[in-house]
Amino acid sequence: MLGKGLLKGLRETARNFVGSYSNADRLVTVEYPEERLDLKENTRNFPFLVHDGDDTQKGLRCVACKICEKECPPQCIYIILERDEKGKPQKHPRVFDIDISVCMSCQICVEVCPFDAIKMDQVYELSRFDRFEGLLLHKKDLAKSNDYYHSIHPTEAAEVDARLAEEKARAEAAKAKPAAAPTAPGAPKSAYPAAATAKAAAPSAPAPSTSAPPQPAPATTAAIIPPLNGAQVATPSSSPERKAAD
Repeated sequence: MLGKGLLKGLRETARNFVGSYSNADRLVTVEYPEERLDLKENTRNFPFLVHDGDDTQKGLRCVACKICEKECPPQCIYIILERDEKGKPQKHPRVFDIDISVCMSCQICVEVCPFDAIKMDQVYELSRFDRFEGLLLHKKDLAKSNDYYHSIHPTEAAEVDARLAEEKARAEAAKAKPAAAPTAPGAPKSAYPAAATAKAAAPSAPAPSTSAPPQPAPATTAAIIPPLNGAQVATPSSSPERKAAD
């Protein structure tokens, strides 16, 4: 029937129009900004930096590895590594800026960070009169505590803390593992490692000979030069008769 889809669409529109006046859930209006709805845990907006403890600078988990800066599709992250007076790197950023006017909240920086140092925030009221410097967030603006991270993403933050605690315990256990004691001089042969015992029991290869091999005697002239015109050329003889005749 021609126009059947149009009639279905008009019926759905009419049902929603009547329901907006009769449904109690649809009659409630949130008086924003005095009232705000609770955001869901999976809500994400722009990134922020997580720090442990009270120190917002040295407590940052970020080590300025610049992986997020390289992987960012719109290239809105800018990082400079901190160095001391002698130029030695300090493993924390001196500059960490995010241009939220370019950021598209893709969360790739969060996925590639190996230290769980950058997470997605839920702040959405970021309107500024200055659309250039006002939308460039610096390190002091991005640094937020781990408690704040737990308040907006409790399930994810608990999983991250458990994983970090497990990795720290594993590293401490590997560091505290005693090294193998060296063998004291004069110890019995049974105390040596198996490799050393096998090496000692293996037969030694014969030493290479330093004397030159015997050289063959030089050929005589008569043996080298062929006879001319069929003449017979006598070869020297080493028999006792020839020696007696000489």
